[in-house]
Amino acid sequence: MGDAARLKSTVYVGGLENAVTEKLLADAFLPFGEIVDVTLPKPDLPSSKDPHRGFGYIEFELEGDAKEAIDNMDQSEFFGRVIRVAAAKPQKDSNEGLGSKTAVWETEGWIAKHGGVSAEERLGTQQAQHATTPEDAMTGLDIDVAGPHL
Repeated sequence: MGDAARLKSTVYVGGLENAVTEKLLADAFLPFGEIVDVTLPKPDLPSSKDPHRGFGYIEFELEGDAKEAIDNMDQSEFFGRVIRVAAAKPQKDSNEGLGSKTAVWETEGWIAKHGGVSAEERLGTQQAQHATTPEDAMTGLDIDVAGPHL
């Protein structure tokens, strides 16, 4: 099964109680179809006492089973908590978004996609506009008095 097909048959389950295990999660979602894999990501910090990060992923054999699980289990109560069940999204590259060690505008193609023009093109446009701007007509006039004369 390709990555795109696997993603379509995978659901995200959020808001899980710490007591929930992979087996309990699989048992709760089994009525919707054949389950290929259940994953509960571990906390990032090794010192954390939590068994998982409060969410998990369930991969079904068929895409239709995943949709059925979303329709029936989203906003339902599981171990005293209301859970969120949605289609899983692709995992972001480690060089994207929050946590990246690279500034977003330094990533390949970001300026072309979001900025429209490069910094050099913008500077050239500003210089061209400045060169064609007519000089102020009042510049160089010697005006001693401002306001009405009495």
